Amino acid sequence: MKSRSLLVLCCSMLFCAGAYADIYKRVDENGHVTYSSIPLKGARKLHLEPLPTMVPPGRSSNAENSSDFRVNPETQGRRDNARRKILEDELATEQKALEDARIKLKEGQDAPEVYRTASGQTFRNVAKYDEKVKALQEDVDSHEKNIEALKTELSNLK
Repeated sequence: MKSRSLLVLCCSMLFCAGAYADIYKRVDENGHVTYSSIPLKGARKLHLEPLPTMVPPGRSSNAENSSDFRVNPETQGRRDNARRKILEDELATEQKALEDARIKLKEGQDAPEVYRTASGQTFRNVAKYDEKVKALQEDVDSHEKNIEALKTELSNLK
């Protein structure tokens, strides 16, 4: 068993030895830089430090460090009030947009899509009417969802 471990150790050291190579740097008369593992005429050997295999440890997250990022209550209160004001303004804007969208939907439903032929006959374009009403209804639904989301945000602030 001991000889087997010694054999494995020797073989692994042979493989590692092949990975090590000297690096040479040569700059020619035109300023071109050439790196090689074979010594070239006029090249000099580079002595490089091995790269670290471990990532340097980061800052520890102690309770002392977390207190550095706290905001005093007065500043936080002002921020909360500003956020509340912004949300209330957005809510008022969305409610106005919802009213306008509902008016447009009502007008769209009351005005069917008609077209005239060359002979003067009028026909309803049901597909175009349905498409128009569907788009207007989606606009209304979108504003209603936005209002619900804003109300939820406002209730979370209080």
